[in-house]
Amino acid sequence: MDDARRQLESFIDKFTPEVAALTRALLAKMKARIPGAQILVYDNYNALAIGFCRNDKAGQAILSLAVMPRWVTLCFLWGATLSDPHGLLKGDGSRVRHVRLHTPEALDDPRIGALIEEALAATEWPIDPAEPQRLIIKSVLAKQRPRRPAEKGLD
Repeated sequence: MDDARRQLESFIDKFTPEVAALTRALLAKMKARIPGAQILVYDNYNALAIGFCRNDKAGQAILSLAVMPRWVTLCFLWGATLSDPHGLLKGDGSRVRHVRLHTPEALDDPRIGALIEEALAATEWPIDPAEPQRLIIKSVLAKQRPRRPAEKGLD
């Protein structure tokens, strides 16, 4: 296992076993779905973000997994432009839309698959499936919110 993969594993291990397992399963599915993607990792203050784009420029990312203490969200970084006929996307910002994924099988939902395909087809920065996938650790913040939910009943 290379250093970047080892580092990503350590970031994922900070979450509960359930969220960590969900993250690993979703990441494997996304890697298989988007061959040639450069996978950019940001261990940020609020979340662990795993972006998918054509190169190492975060501004050109198309999709990302945002790992939170209780769930994982699939972010469409240009989601405001997507058709979303089923009303799955949440958010009201000028660009980003998201959908929470509670199980790995959620990525198999044809409605979510159609959104992913539309996002990949609409981008100005298409991902070349012939390129080798690379995992790139872009940023690790020392100060972070807790990666596990607070336990109830403990004062």
